[in-house]
Amino acid sequence: MKKHFSKKNIAIFIALLFHVSGFIGILFTPYKDWFIVNTPLNLVLMLVLLIWTQPRKNLLFFLFIAIAFFVGMGTEMIGVNTGKLFGHYQYSNVMGSKLNGVPYLIGINWFVVVFCSGIIIHTFNKWVEKKYIAAGIQMRPILKTLSFIFDGALLATIFDYNIEPVAIRLNFWQWQNNDVPMYNFICWFVISGVLLAIFKWLKFDKSNHFAIHLFIIQLLFFIALQTYL
Repeated sequence: MKKHFSKKNIAIFIALLFHVSGFIGILFTPYKDWFIVNTPLNLVLMLVLLIWTQPRKNLLFFLFIAIAFFVGMGTEMIGVNTGKLFGHYQYSNVMGSKLNGVPYLIGINWFVVVFCSGIIIHTFNKWVEKKYIAAGIQMRPILKTLSFIFDGALLATIFDYNIEPVAIRLNFWQWQNNDVPMYNFICWFVISGVLLAIFKWLKFDKSNHFAIHLFIIQLLFFIALQTYL
């Protein structure tokens, strides 16, 4: 019985409840605007759940949250105000309070996406490494690191690719000429890669399995909205 009420299972239930409710509310009720306006509550709650389910929290874990937040905010400020990163785009007021044109929630989103991507690839690589060891194959450390960074950055970029159409339709942000440039995804890949290198280097517990479930729940949420909106 205790296993059923583990932190991970409770967090998965809450994440599913909020995302399914959001999906139904946006598509099938007259309260679409209310659900969209309360997007900040959902994202902040997911951050709280990730922190709550993180095993053996240490200072380096919180340091990574801060780094991901500030790098995300900083790069987005450059993008919004100069167009030199990501492209030419602007955030609406839907996502709440802003700093230099960038909602604080975007910094949180950078942490959530990169952290979840890092946990997924770290977990997958551990499984692959066990298979290699069982087969008597040794992988060079540099190759393991580069593979982790590349795969994690690709996963984070794929996530952003699926967010974009929904975010535009819900007026979270808008692109110049309503066109998402390839440069946006290149920047996402590079910046995610830098953050994932830091993620790998910092010594904190990387076995937060709720992060894997959250990534899948959010990805399916955006794919479903993209399909039916």
